Amino acid sequence: MESASDKSEVVKSRAGSGGKGYSGAKKIGKGAAIEKIRDMFERLTGFACEDLCSFEGFARAMYRPVDPASLGVARALFGLCMVVDVVEERGLANIDLKWGDPHVCHFPLIHGMRPPSLPWMTVLYALMWLGAFGMTLGLHFKKSCALFALPYWYIHLLDKSHWNNHSYLFGLVALLFWGTSANRYLALDARLYASEEEKRSVPYWNYFILKFQFFVLYFLAGLKKSSREWLEGYAMVDLSRHWVFEPFKLLLSTRQTDFFIVHWFGFVFDLTVGFFMLFDETRLPAMFFCTMFHLMNSQLFSIGMFPFVCLATMPLFCHPDWPRKYLRGIPWSRQKANQHSEKSMIKTGETTRTTSPRDSRIERPSRVSGGQKLVAAALLFHMGAQFFLPYSHFLTKGYNNWVPGPYGYSWDMMVHAWDTVLVVVRVRDNQSGRDHFLDGDAWVLNDRWAKHGDMVRQYAHCVKDNLEKLKGCSSSGAAPWRNVSSDISIYVDVWCSLNGRFQQRLFDPNVDLLKADWHPLKPVSYLMPLLEQFSPYRPELERIQQEVLSWSNHTDVLFVADYPGLVFENYVGANLDNVTLHVLEGEVLYRSEEEEEAKNHHRPARMNGEEGYDAGRTMAKGGYLRVETGRFHSVETTSAHPACYMYTFAHHQREHLPARGTKEAAEALPIVGEIGRKVGPFGRAVGHVAHAVVHLVLDVPMAP
Repeated sequence: MESASDKSEVVKSRAGSGGKGYSGAKKIGKGAAIEKIRDMFERLTGFACEDLCSFEGFARAMYRPVDPASLGVARALFGLCMVVDVVEERGLANIDLKWGDPHVCHFPLIHGMRPPSLPWMTVLYALMWLGAFGMTLGLHFKKSCALFALPYWYIHLLDKSHWNNHSYLFGLVALLFWGTSANRYLALDARLYASEEEKRSVPYWNYFILKFQFFVLYFLAGLKKSSREWLEGYAMVDLSRHWVFEPFKLLLSTRQTDFFIVHWFGFVFDLTVGFFMLFDETRLPAMFFCTMFHLMNSQLFSIGMFPFVCLATMPLFCHPDWPRKYLRGIPWSRQKANQHSEKSMIKTGETTRTTSPRDSRIERPSRVSGGQKLVAAALLFHMGAQFFLPYSHFLTKGYNNWVPGPYGYSWDMMVHAWDTVLVVVRVRDNQSGRDHFLDGDAWVLNDRWAKHGDMVRQYAHCVKDNLEKLKGCSSSGAAPWRNVSSDISIYVDVWCSLNGRFQQRLFDPNVDLLKADWHPLKPVSYLMPLLEQFSPYRPELERIQQEVLSWSNHTDVLFVADYPGLVFENYVGANLDNVTLHVLEGEVLYRSEEEEEAKNHHRPARMNGEEGYDAGRTMAKGGYLRVETGRFHSVETTSAHPACYMYTFAHHQREHLPARGTKEAAEALPIVGEIGRKVGPFGRAVGHVAHAVVHLVLDVPMAP
């Protein structure tokens, strides 16, 4: 029998062992929790924790084998989009208008670049088009990527005035596809040239870098929308009037739709959708919203194939083998899918593992070569560059205006809304002292040039070159310029509004742009600062505008701000009625056309029975007067600080126009018209290529 003391020892012993067992259980539980977190992290991101702890681990992760199926589908769809893009937005269908006129001004990134002649430019487009077809079919894939990407970037650099974020994106994606093995599935190369071993897998980095590029597209666009300009609702005003927003307007007003749906939902969507696309649990709803978003954009904006490229590449975020899974439901492909599934088993010791990314214990290469490390380093460099370039404008100051950088690689899509009402190009003959005025649309294909200091200077030099050419031209349009000497100065006065502010000058109108200094790393010396002190006026401007528009269907308002000592010369068309000038801040001097001529020619002007050289009317804040129509007048800011004023007016000719909201007669068969509008450019594109080849081979003049 056990004594009481023995029993107590036994109890102590059991209690002690029980305590140690509980502690061990806690340690085991903690270890299991950590392991579970590690497994979840790898399942969600595709990376093991050790992959991100060293460069070699990262390189091994980048070279793990994955199914090439999804990559091949994305390549084919992207190539098809580029086949259409070359014809439409790159402009092969209208290449004669875009590059055929030697007088048209272009704005290359590298000053001094000149486009080749029209036949050779057409050949470049033809090679680019051929490369897009090759990418689509997966035929001679690497050569096709080179044929597409090299001419694409050369043409892109030839003219900054056509830059868009999506144009930059297309060029990047083409380069990234060039580096991948995207021709191992749904490609003629895979059928004709690739071995069975090559068709089984591609390195994971082929997917990773493309997914990263589209993640950056969304995420940085969201970061750019975090500015007050966007979040306060001043960027996309009245966008909700489009029919695509009709469902939202069942619950929200037009202003609320603009603010909450366009601005705030757009901000949250861009900032988060890239993350949601990465995870299995959130991918399907994210893809649904992404599809709706891009389809709406295709109707709202003229942005070519951008929405469809984003739709075509969304499946890259899915599991790489998804095309094979769906093909298993098709009888003729079921046997091939089963054969591929058997061949894709990778032997590791005595066990086998599939290449599915859902296996969190997927095999990595045991070691990586020097070449593989070099590729991993290039991937990291590209990632760093894509995060740096959109914020590099503190270096490239010469390309800044009121906002940083040229529109085209910053992912600031639709963040800044520009409204340009006036571009005055003044050519002064320094020998005769006479001023000649040129239409701001002369020799250009769009007005993007007028908002950037470097392009304004390029335009001035282009105008000078064209005027020299016109002197030897016999056309009637050249007559006014034949007597202009070669000693000229060119001044450009651009009036813009940024995100609903007052219209104001963008550049100093008294700077001769032919002699102006410009450097890509220095601020533009002739840029006029944005009048930020008037930004708080925007709610009041909106209120005034709504009030003026409520007067009738024909009334409107224009808001203007100007610097001290500068003169705004304005012509009021005869088609306007009840034009009234109201001063909101500062002091201005108004002169009619006769008074301005008297001042310029130093002769007396008669006003109210009195003569004087500076006749006019000075108005302070709250003053207003009626402005004559069909004549010029000037408004000089005479206060010590900037002044702002507004014109209210009515369009009397609008009375003969249809009422607002009246639609034109619909086409009987709109689908037929749409098909015709799509097919026609392809026919013209083929014709341009044929004419260029015949011209270069047989020296036959190109058809007009």
